[in-house]
Amino acid sequence: MAYLIDGHNLIPKVSGLSLADPDDETRLIEMVQRLCQRQRKRAEVFFDQAPPGLAGSRRLGWVLVHFVRQGLTADEAIARRLKTLGGEARNWTVVSSDHRVQAEARARGARVVSAEDFARWLLADKLSAPTKPAPEEAPLSPEEVDYWLRLFGEGKQNRGSSSSRQKK
Repeated sequence: MAYLIDGHNLIPKVSGLSLADPDDETRLIEMVQRLCQRQRKRAEVFFDQAPPGLAGSRRLGWVLVHFVRQGLTADEAIARRLKTLGGEARNWTVVSSDHRVQAEARARGARVVSAEDFARWLLADKLSAPTKPAPEEAPLSPEEVDYWLRLFGEGKQNRGSSSSRQKK
């Protein structure tokens, strides 16, 4: 199941994000990217009101971001995308609290999740992400070092002779 997300509808529902923040879209995309990577699901996020010259789509890992040109809303772009999906729309979940978007999604057979519920998923995913780096690997034992040295032609006999050559 993949997601179609109404980005500007979701941003105000996510704790710590605000439509007044100039980096709101980037921060939301990063959060969705992490969630999709962990769930191994794709997402398409729609943002309307793209400035002239910046409209278009960009793939960022698991997420395809659509910056919808001015004169077209994200709601309309999501409806168009659902139409192009046809019967495959049933394999998608639309994320929006807009009742018209939800109705269009249901009419096309897509599942619907409110922006509030999805925001809670993003927060839960953020809280469950590891907060400390993975522990470092244990150092190689002398036996493992010898194995790798033998494998690459630098066994004990070579090490001894090379060090004795250096002393001369």
